[in-house]
Amino acid sequence: MRQPIPFLLTKDKTFFESLSEWIGDIFYDVLPEKGYDERDEQIFMAFQIEQALKDKAVLFAEAGVGTGKTLAYLLPAIAYARYRGRPALISCADETLIEQLVKKGGDIDRLNDLFDLNLDVRLAKSRDQYLCLQRLEGAQKRSDDEFLDDIQDSLPEFVNKTFSMQNTFPYGERSSFPDVTDEEWQQVNYHPIQNCAACELRNKCGQTIHRNHYREATDLVICSHDFLMEHIWTKETRQREGQTPLLPESSLIVLDEGHLLEFAAQRALTYEVQERTLLEVTESIMVDGVREKTLNMIETCIDLHNEFFRTLRSCLIPSDEDRKGIDKKPELIALGKGLVRHIDGMMEEFVFEGELYTIPEYELKMAEEYFEKYTFSMRLFVEEGDAINWLEVKDEVETLVIMPRLVTDILDEKLFDGKVPIVFSSATLSIQKDFSYLSDSLGIPKYQSFSVPSPFDYEDVMKVIKHPLHQQDKNQRVFELFASGEQTLVLFKSKLDMDRFKRSLPSGHGVKIEFEGDRELSTVVREFQDGNFQVLCSYHLWEGLDLPGDALTKVIIVDLPFPPQDPVFDAKRKFSVNPLEEIDLPFMQLRIQQGIGRLIRTSNDHGEIHLLLNEEELAIEHLWQTILPVHAENV
Repeated sequence: MRQPIPFLLTKDKTFFESLSEWIGDIFYDVLPEKGYDERDEQIFMAFQIEQALKDKAVLFAEAGVGTGKTLAYLLPAIAYARYRGRPALISCADETLIEQLVKKGGDIDRLNDLFDLNLDVRLAKSRDQYLCLQRLEGAQKRSDDEFLDDIQDSLPEFVNKTFSMQNTFPYGERSSFPDVTDEEWQQVNYHPIQNCAACELRNKCGQTIHRNHYREATDLVICSHDFLMEHIWTKETRQREGQTPLLPESSLIVLDEGHLLEFAAQRALTYEVQERTLLEVTESIMVDGVREKTLNMIETCIDLHNEFFRTLRSCLIPSDEDRKGIDKKPELIALGKGLVRHIDGMMEEFVFEGELYTIPEYELKMAEEYFEKYTFSMRLFVEEGDAINWLEVKDEVETLVIMPRLVTDILDEKLFDGKVPIVFSSATLSIQKDFSYLSDSLGIPKYQSFSVPSPFDYEDVMKVIKHPLHQQDKNQRVFELFASGEQTLVLFKSKLDMDRFKRSLPSGHGVKIEFEGDRELSTVVREFQDGNFQVLCSYHLWEGLDLPGDALTKVIIVDLPFPPQDPVFDAKRKFSVNPLEEIDLPFMQLRIQQGIGRLIRTSNDHGEIHLLLNEEELAIEHLWQTILPVHAENV
């Protein structure tokens, strides 16, 4: 049931005048009376957000660690959502940060208790965060792995029995299976090839039930940047096809850790062709009764597809990066065009098969939808244009990825259109109070902005220590730093670097270490905070991780986090006048500020930042020393 606005509205004042007075009362009187510090930076931020709501503006709200950003944006957002009659959408960098925002004792939980708001808060996670019953069934046919039995045993009774729909409830989230590895999860989660609209298990699907649940939210819907972007890109298509958009209409959008939005936007616009997926799809339609002509065309398609990927591997540009650039040689382009022509003919044969009903309806519709996406993606690859292409291993499968170079035009049309206010919130949105790097990359010419510092005295609570090292000695130094026994976060530039460190560990080392990807991440973070193990190694927890007190007292940054030398950033550099100053440095400076920001979260925190620096990194000390909160000492 919709709750009332948390303050009275009168005829002699507008909503925004009343909101401004309420914000003042809350932060100057009510919170201090309840034992909270009066923070000028937090109060300033809340009033700036109130003004952005009034103007329906884009606001870059940069506030240092410890400002109380979440409270500063939640209170105005909740009031505005109730005033407009639509929920506020809070978008986080990833699914792990969603869990942190709504955890018991977190900001939303405390806010609800402090003001008795009776908040209606619902999570909207990305589709790959949900179990797919069809893929679970397929995995069980191929394997007898124990984790599949564990998942099957955990399913609600209504999944396998006939119950009234009133007895269904949300289930099947990734976070419900903490001991399943990422690699295992990728065998059973939602995959884009699934045709959900034609699935006979749709009404019992956990993803469908979750979606119906969060669409009814009245106060807050919390999602990831990836899912917000997927919603934006697919909204018009889904409406045209008679489907409901992935997310409900919102009154405003808050982008927590909004500096990561560009990468989510690019990911949402990517098109993929996977080597193994075509074989799985065609296997499901090669059933008894299919005409010989159709079978021959399917087998030829498989041969052409395999030949294309063999040629593609020979055209890769050598690199240690996960994303391998592609030299689009004439023979590769010719193969791609031939594949498209062949599949166009094969799709015509599928029409006849559909009339004969020889192929089960679900499998045929899934195949048709898959090959439509396949040919669309392949056409983008073989045509001349400014798309970025690379090969990478995703879900243990070689995947050709095609991505547009720029997303600014689409963002301007579909997100930054002035219909709802949008608030970017983070401790690091600017480079020394200059927001041009973020605004240019997202194509936002007009915005409001402010930057307020952290209230913490970093000189008293933090040490930054430099370790001059040869690159090959860094992994050994990381291991040596574990000897103190402190709760330690190790941040790597990439998964490849983290895996190299993992392999370098001496056998029987005795240190309790968890690596990102070995288990469900939000569970791992929670156990780390509880002190169940000493070291957490990660390649993407540079932002948003909130571990106050003794839960984290040491952060090790193994390499300066420059962007990778991969096709995505190479394309950015190609179209830049000064790539070092316009692309590489701003990325590194923002990321290193984020990594350092993991250490001090409250006024009671303390600890050390360890920077491991090779000769090249030390040579550019003047480019990163100025952004550190305290002067770096030599070891």
